[in-house]
Amino acid sequence: MTPFYQHNGITIYCGDCLEVLLELSPDAIVTDPPYGLERFKKGFGFSRFKGYGAEKTGLKWDVKPDQATIKLLLKTGKYHIIWGANNFTLPPSESFLVWNKHQTVDNFASAELAFSDIPSLPAKVYEYSIHKHNQSEKFHPTQKPVSLMRWCISFLPSDAKIICDPYMGSGTTLRAAQDMGLQAVGIELDEEYCQIAVQRLRQQSFSFPARSTNNKNQPELKSSAVVESHKQSKLNL
Repeated sequence: MTPFYQHNGITIYCGDCLEVLLELSPDAIVTDPPYGLERFKKGFGFSRFKGYGAEKTGLKWDVKPDQATIKLLLKTGKYHIIWGANNFTLPPSESFLVWNKHQTVDNFASAELAFSDIPSLPAKVYEYSIHKHNQSEKFHPTQKPVSLMRWCISFLPSDAKIICDPYMGSGTTLRAAQDMGLQAVGIELDEEYCQIAVQRLRQQSFSFPARSTNNKNQPELKSSAVVESHKQSKLNL
């Protein structure tokens, strides 16, 4: 396989994760797959995706992984953090992660749930306002905060040397891993998102601890660097 991008321990493959994953041996999967939310197909909450091409072609990217794909994710690597856990059939876990979004508008979820199988990790809650996140620069309609993904990664044991996000999107997980000085691999089917991820990775990096020593939320990145072509690169899906 030829990487779309490779630099300083971060690799991107532009392709189907079902094919690429078979060629990789990561230590951990940290990802946020499409949830396949039926309400968006009916128009509820559809306006949040304007500017990303959804109003023209629908949410064709929001295809929920089938159970065979979920099983492949769980077979790949030793540790797994999978967001949208309530939308998939996953093993029982007491190590789940919660993002408390401090939602004040009662039309979207007040929290999001991630499956985790990290040994001896009690359930954790991350406090971060969705409204603050929505005011930040976003490159993907369902993009997670970088600080949230750093928080997730911080709970991985020290033998998790290589992290993989099979549903990379705009590269948030890879950016978080890069900030923490870790190796990571991203897989994304859409080349435009791969290009956006590369631009984000080329922004100024910050140094954060690779492993968590407490339960406190990690601070959000503060940077004057921007992706200059962001406004021109919003996808025409």
